[in-house]
Amino acid sequence: MSDITKFQRIATQIRRDIVRMVHACQSGHPGGSLGCADLFTALYFSELNHRPDHFTMDGEGEDLFFLSNGHISPVFYSALARSGYFPVSELASFRKIHSRLQGHPATLEELPGVRVASGSLGQGLSVAIGAALAKRLNNDPSLVFVLMGDGEQQEGQIWEAALHAGSRKIDNLIAIIDYNGQQIDGAVDDVMPLGDLKGKYESFGWKVIPINGNDMQQLIKELKMARQGANKGVPQLLLMKTEMGQGVDFMMGSHKWHGIPPNDEQLADALSQLEETLGDY
Repeated sequence: MSDITKFQRIATQIRRDIVRMVHACQSGHPGGSLGCADLFTALYFSELNHRPDHFTMDGEGEDLFFLSNGHISPVFYSALARSGYFPVSELASFRKIHSRLQGHPATLEELPGVRVASGSLGQGLSVAIGAALAKRLNNDPSLVFVLMGDGEQQEGQIWEAALHAGSRKIDNLIAIIDYNGQQIDGAVDDVMPLGDLKGKYESFGWKVIPINGNDMQQLIKELKMARQGANKGVPQLLLMKTEMGQGVDFMMGSHKWHGIPPNDEQLADALSQLEETLGDY
């Protein structure tokens, strides 16, 4: 089995986890989570230099990842569990009382893998910049990654942070935007069009790499290229085109599945499209 096939199988299992988690509590955000399953697989099983069995909040000597669009917590939790941060069986506690797996990632529960509370949109890029600057001060050569949503780009704080990173040449930072074109109230272009997002970031001093976020081979290649391009004077942005609800045909391409759970019949349909590859929790 090739590495790409192995990663694709992991991503499929993560998608199974997502729909089962959201169905079990009848709450959560499946659409964006499904669309980002390939990215989280590529990061946590291939690209990140990280230590799942020795988690520390400061992450000294390892790459850091921050999830800014925290509502897609199901894909984050599944990737963390499947890569060894905590038992896979704990996914069954998603959004339940006293669970460490809150609807949006939080730090009070001290869940391994989570270094900042997120879900209040617009803040993650600022946090990642702070972490990247800390690594500079500590002479730590590791990188900082952050994922944002496309609807999130409508937040003003994003642009203050983007301007700062470009002007200060924070080049140990790799940002990613999940550009699926959908947000909770409809298509991004209908709610508040983003215009030339690539051109805007470039004008702020960023290197922008458009990629297909549902093509595992391209993801692995471009993440490795971004690592090679780090520490060369400019922050980098992967402008990642994905499909909302990727892998489940009736969820794909519609903002409807941004934040509603499947019912029993829909869960069965979704699972029939997603092969169990690593064993369900």
